[in-house]
Amino acid sequence: MRIAIAGGHGKIALRLTELLARRGEEVLGLIRQPDQAADLETAGSRPVPLDLERSSGADTAEVLRGTDAVVFAAGAGPGSGADRKYSLDLAGSVLLAEAAERAGVPRFVQISTIGAGQPPAPDAGEIWQAYIDAKTRAEQDLRSRNLDWTIVRPGRLTDAEAAGLVQLSPPPVTPGSVPRRDVAAVLVELLTRPGGSGLTLELTEGSTPIPEAVDALDTAHRPGSAPPHD
Repeated sequence: MRIAIAGGHGKIALRLTELLARRGEEVLGLIRQPDQAADLETAGSRPVPLDLERSSGADTAEVLRGTDAVVFAAGAGPGSGADRKYSLDLAGSVLLAEAAERAGVPRFVQISTIGAGQPPAPDAGEIWQAYIDAKTRAEQDLRSRNLDWTIVRPGRLTDAEAAGLVQLSPPPVTPGSVPRRDVAAVLVELLTRPGGSGLTLELTEGSTPIPEAVDALDTAHRPGSAPPHD
């Protein structure tokens, strides 16, 4: 497979790149800063300069042409203002999804966050409210597109070692934390095996091995199926 990862220098993206490269997959790492290229090459991807806040849809589609899947792992990150939540977390995702459609890329996996799809707490600050609003609207846009999409909402991200055990289910999931390494491992399974198509999934630490959690998605969470057992 040929997989493009937007936000290719992020912690989840670099770990995802390493895991995919070990499997022999071809990875394109889309980055805004050229000085990040060496880190991507070390992880196993081919760096591709692409600024989602400044690129056109046509240019982005050309970069994606010939790929089998796209992962939106970009984000404005800590310290950014409300404006960048909208210009990258929302508009960047919309641009990438639109470009994937234009380029004929079938698969699109979007990293969102637990809390999206719900109003933020009344006492949440302006930036957090903008972040949740941007992620919610990005999800809504993706669901409207002619793509084989999956939305993954991780809980609070940590740098702990991978446990390989998760709770992965459509909402609601009890809020919790999850290692970035386990998020990356879940993404590998969603990209390379059946499971998760057309679903919005929340992800935290849990008790189910990651391959089993992904295997269960298409049987346990489809209309008319029996509810899953924990």
